[in-house]
Amino acid sequence: MSRVFPCAALLLLAGVVPARAQQEDVQAWEQLNVVVPVVPRVRLTVEQIARAGDRLGGIYTTEYGGILGWQMRKGIELGMGYRRVGFHNLNLAPDEDRLRQHLVVTSGRFAGRFRVDERFVAHARGVGVRIRPLLRYNLPVGRHRLALFASHESIILVNDTRWGQRAGYERMRNILGVAVPLGKALNADIGYLNQYRVGRNGARPQMDHALSVQLTVNLGALGVAVLHD
Repeated sequence: MSRVFPCAALLLLAGVVPARAQQEDVQAWEQLNVVVPVVPRVRLTVEQIARAGDRLGGIYTTEYGGILGWQMRKGIELGMGYRRVGFHNLNLAPDEDRLRQHLVVTSGRFAGRFRVDERFVAHARGVGVRIRPLLRYNLPVGRHRLALFASHESIILVNDTRWGQRAGYERMRNILGVAVPLGKALNADIGYLNQYRVGRNGARPQMDHALSVQLTVNLGALGVAVLHD
């Protein structure tokens, strides 16, 4: 049991080894989730995200949205939702509307999510589809719900669009952190996030080193994991 977390951490850190000629950036990522029960076995998660980086001149992404989740059975959730994504400062990508569907499975210390995004850009044709498998391992430390965690997410673009999406493996996100209970209904995930963007279509690869802070307010909702985005 005590060997599982170090092994998971080493696998994640293997993706952190700098590649030659890559760009690097220091960033800060913040996420706030408020989880509200709607009816038995259904919950609504309202989300807010902000990301800032040195290379992009400060806050470069904001996201607002929500996702409705249905607990099909204990530890298994099917969800769908919407998110509005804005890009700022030196991030010149067009703003997006996203539809999302996911399947979340929680079993003991493991949690996994398979998410599908459909991305829309105003005044441009084409729907960009991407898939995002995520796996997380939690290692309890003592009492009071304190835990270490390690997670990995891959982002794969399914198709090309006229507004810029190109099919293929785009990036990975790895996190090592600590889950800290701040109250009966408030939890924080604090950790080091490493994002590696593959060099594609002539662009240089990029590695982002980020402080990741996620706060979750859980107002008596179902016991299915709230995972990073």
